[in-house]
Amino acid sequence: MEKAPAESVQSKTIFSVLLAISFSHLLNDTIQSLIPSIYPIVKNSFHLSFTQVGFITLTFQLSASLLQPLVGSYTDKKPQPFSLAISMGFSLAGLILLSQSSSYAMLLLSVGLIGIGSSVFHPEASKLAYMAAGNRRGLAQSIFQVGGNTGSSLGPLLAALIIVPHGQSNILWFSLIAFLAIIVLSRLGFWYKSHLFSLKAKPKSKQLNSPQRLSKGRVAASIIILLVLIFSKYFYLASMTSYYTFYLIHKFHVSVQTSQYYLFAFLAAVAVGTILGGPLGDRFGRKYVIWFSILGAAPFTLLLPHVSLFLTCVLSIFIGLIIASAFSAILVYAQELLPGKIGMVSGLFFGFAFGMGGLGSAVLGALADKTSIEHVYNLCAFLPLIGLLTAFLPNLKHR
Repeated sequence: MEKAPAESVQSKTIFSVLLAISFSHLLNDTIQSLIPSIYPIVKNSFHLSFTQVGFITLTFQLSASLLQPLVGSYTDKKPQPFSLAISMGFSLAGLILLSQSSSYAMLLLSVGLIGIGSSVFHPEASKLAYMAAGNRRGLAQSIFQVGGNTGSSLGPLLAALIIVPHGQSNILWFSLIAFLAIIVLSRLGFWYKSHLFSLKAKPKSKQLNSPQRLSKGRVAASIIILLVLIFSKYFYLASMTSYYTFYLIHKFHVSVQTSQYYLFAFLAAVAVGTILGGPLGDRFGRKYVIWFSILGAAPFTLLLPHVSLFLTCVLSIFIGLIIASAFSAILVYAQELLPGKIGMVSGLFFGFAFGMGGLGSAVLGALADKTSIEHVYNLCAFLPLIGLLTAFLPNLKHR
């Protein structure tokens, strides 16, 4: 691909790059989603408590979150085009170890390696999506995000078809996904390297693209509100991704394999909701999308613990559709609050999201051990009401 003038790169949306990075995100998150998908297997084979299951997620999420702001901040100053391919090497090593894990300690080490790969992948991949976005940043982030959410939904389905019937060692087959991702990300690294000038060109037009001037205090308060909204979203998602299968098995007595299909339906709805959030934010304003995506899920989450199996599936699909539209809008809103710090902002929000998911899984697992899995869902039903804080976000207007 030839080098285009800086101005054309800023205004033109490069869909070939966006689709490639979205596909890479799909491969990366398919690997990640295998971790919660095998929980019913490892819980039985290693005789784990819910608390220990929660700590598997916590180990993965912390390793995937703590490095992300640091990686993003470093690559803002010193871009690393081929770090994306290197990140997948860590995930490949983690997959191989996970397939052969014979102890709880080995499980924790393997998911930690996959988490490190994710911590490098997400801020750099998000920055690449920003570079290829042109003036359609919400759409670009949604295309990038939907790849990840599609991969997350495929994990339980593939686990139900391959791992549950044939055993933990068959995780090794998924190393082929990691090899494919390394090939795609290496090619994207060459495009990234040849278009680094676009990152330098964008700040020159900051006057045209940035929101009205806000005080540092108002910007800081807005970032804190956005992080609290991320907390509410990812704590609730942790209850679904880590414990939804256990909830269905315990309350409705479905099989492990059937519970994976229900989880797939929820995560597929999350993928669809993600692709809607960015374009709607571009068109109607990101604040309105954030309002709807967090607070709008509340009626459905409040009903979910009190209905039949069929309605539980239906409500979970609506919850996935609505709550998933938030992240792209929140991320682009934060990038517009802090222009010129794309990697740092992406790393902060991806890292915080992963951290809240891991913390939520550990806390909710301990709560399930002390009370019941049904109590966890009764409590988490109120989390989307935190969306009321969106009222305190400023309306970002552009010239």
